[in-house]
Amino acid sequence: MDFLSELAQNKILTSAATGWIIAQVLKTIIHTWFTKNFVAERLVGGGGMPSSHSATVCALSTATAMQYGAASFEFAMAAIFALVVMYDAIGVRQESGKQAKVINDMVELFAHMGKDVDIEKQLKEFIGHTPLQVLCGAILGIITAFVIMT
Repeated sequence: MDFLSELAQNKILTSAATGWIIAQVLKTIIHTWFTKNFVAERLVGGGGMPSSHSATVCALSTATAMQYGAASFEFAMAAIFALVVMYDAIGVRQESGKQAKVINDMVELFAHMGKDVDIEKQLKEFIGHTPLQVLCGAILGIITAFVIMT
């Protein structure tokens, strides 16, 4: 039981996890609002507004800076990790989502033409983020860490 008790008292971990949870719930609410359709996968899926990846790593970095200081090794690791994750969300993952959309459209077109394309299900298109989605997630994560750490 000591492990679980210590885990529950880890404010840095709590900040990161809370940032992720809040972002996922907001993402689901925003998606439902605009599409008028509740999709449970949005509660755990990637992509969308705000970026839960950015919220998580920015909460982690901010909480680490508050706990250990901006000059610490711990903050340096968390900050670089956050930058890599956010860069990946905007770059590689966003491009993968665009490619998935094009491939899905092509498969649908081929199906209408009577061609048999061997793809079991559509590729996921919601996997990357726009810069605005990443920025909003980052701001959410920073605010979450400040609330939890103070």
